[in-house]
Amino acid sequence: MIYDAIIIGGGPAGLSAAIYALRARLNIVLIEKMAVGGQIALTDNIENYPGFPSLSGVELMQKFEEHAKGLGLQIIYDEIKDITDDGEYKTLRGVNENYQAKTVIITVGASPKRLNIPGEREFTGRGVSYCATCDGPFFKDQDIAVVGGGDAALKEANYLTKIVKSVTLIHRRKEFRAEKIIQERLHNAKNVIMQLEHIPVSINGDKTVESITIENVKTKERKTVPVKGVFIFIGINPQTSFLKNIEKDERGFIKTDPYTLMTSMPGVFCAGDAHSKKLLQVATAVGEGALAATAAEEFICDVC
Repeated sequence: MIYDAIIIGGGPAGLSAAIYALRARLNIVLIEKMAVGGQIALTDNIENYPGFPSLSGVELMQKFEEHAKGLGLQIIYDEIKDITDDGEYKTLRGVNENYQAKTVIITVGASPKRLNIPGEREFTGRGVSYCATCDGPFFKDQDIAVVGGGDAALKEANYLTKIVKSVTLIHRRKEFRAEKIIQERLHNAKNVIMQLEHIPVSINGDKTVESITIENVKTKERKTVPVKGVFIFIGINPQTSFLKNIEKDERGFIKTDPYTLMTSMPGVFCAGDAHSKKLLQVATAVGEGALAATAAEEFICDVC
């Protein structure tokens, strides 16, 4: 079968694109390699998505998925290995089979960055985590550390303060980059220990995490903080390494036209966290999904 559009990725951008494409009566399929919902499904509480003052990422993504499936969305679970432009159609090579479409919308998102320090890999799943919602309850009434200074780090730290005994917040700068309202909430928490202008240099333990060693960025003085868990939120890496024929920036984010979100490959669009942009939010991903689907529809009409 040759589809009008294939959407790669089932996060907010992908599901938004699917809703708009289905309403345009395009023949589409969404291909997801793991589970629908994307990284946002791991978020405990979302407070800045219009119309929903407070709900979990899982709840929001369930609503997105139900909406798209109600319009007839077909989801195939497979992993795409590359995309080639055969002229009239795009061919997507998957692990299970190959797929063809007139247009493609890439919404593969991004994954957490690693610190790449001793102990991180060894203790992942044994005290090192990248998801407070997933693993926070395992550390009830224990001392933990959070590494990072952006929105994600402080949101997750806020969530953890309700579960754990104490949160040691480690950030390389003397000021946070997170929204002011999030900072205010964290400063009001009674069980947060700030370690600003410090960086982690090793995560230590035997079978599980027992401590984290940090270094002052100015004095280079080191100290070891006893903790049972280390939660890391220092940014994301786009999951775009499989795309060899599409132009990306130096960090691996896909370059797109600002008006249509078309990539360097004609008829292939990108929305969400995988393309180069300033703001990574559910709201922007949803808008971009709508734009990419509309642009794909116009592309199909133009070449017909």
